[in-house]
Amino acid sequence: MKSAPLTWLLSEPYAGLQAQGLGLAEAAGLTAEIQPLMPRVPWRWLAARTWPAPLAAVRMAPPFPELVIGVGGVGGAVGAALRRRGVRMVQVQHPRMPPDRFDLIVAARHDEIAGPNVIVTRTALHRVTKARLAVAAAQWAPRFASLPRPLVAVLVGGANGRFRLDRTIAGRLGGELAAMMRRDGVGLAATPSRRTDPEAAVALQKAVAPLGGYVWDGKGENPYFGLLALADAIVVTIDSVSMISEAVATEAPVMLAPLPGRSRRNRLFVAAMEQCGRARPFAGRFALWSVTALNDTAAAAEEMRRRLGLD
Repeated sequence: MKSAPLTWLLSEPYAGLQAQGLGLAEAAGLTAEIQPLMPRVPWRWLAARTWPAPLAAVRMAPPFPELVIGVGGVGGAVGAALRRRGVRMVQVQHPRMPPDRFDLIVAARHDEIAGPNVIVTRTALHRVTKARLAVAAAQWAPRFASLPRPLVAVLVGGANGRFRLDRTIAGRLGGELAAMMRRDGVGLAATPSRRTDPEAAVALQKAVAPLGGYVWDGKGENPYFGLLALADAIVVTIDSVSMISEAVATEAPVMLAPLPGRSRRNRLFVAAMEQCGRARPFAGRFALWSVTALNDTAAAAEEMRRRLGLD
């Protein structure tokens, strides 16, 4: 195996975007240095694909690395500009730019992009691996040992321009989760995301805490990977393709909690997860069925290494 090239990860400073790029890099055996992209005014107000000088928009200057992994529109625009400087460029997600501006594109099927330099996956890329789950299980098992089994993990997203999750909706979801706890005798542990409205998190906590349910309060380390590792079943709010992708990478059945709103990409992805039996709608009851972990990140990374000649 050749020595790993100096690699940058280019994305806006959002954990969800960075996790996708890091997941690909780690699976490929690369150590990626995160370069958070924060566009200057007025470029931050315009679509990155329209920028006349992307490197100037984010104040990026030489020396540049051998390889960049860009995630999202801003990462794609900056990465394409670096490729014109001789840097090899791998784009994660649909770049909304001509595919021939990139050496490779790794995109999920619901991104609806294809071509000779496109690697298509069934889910979003992520950092969930068997090894990471095993470490998280050992770390968090004592913390959640007092909760009843079977244990339901709840991954809570938030409003994102396509779906809505406010205090009222969170209270409704909390009521359904509490009813499940009463009727089915399950334990429950939930973790809000960075996008979760604080009032929504409080509403959820008020609904399940009286029954012994746990909701992470945002202090200390997030038990996210611990919940993925320990859960007998997982409920995920339907707004986040990334969280659903991470949930289906475990060996637990996944149930999807609906939210007001709509998204074509989300609808295509959810339909695929339900059609293959990996996820089902959350109907307010605990459910178990036979599943197999679904994780395309390692295969995408292996194919990326092959096409870039890194082996």
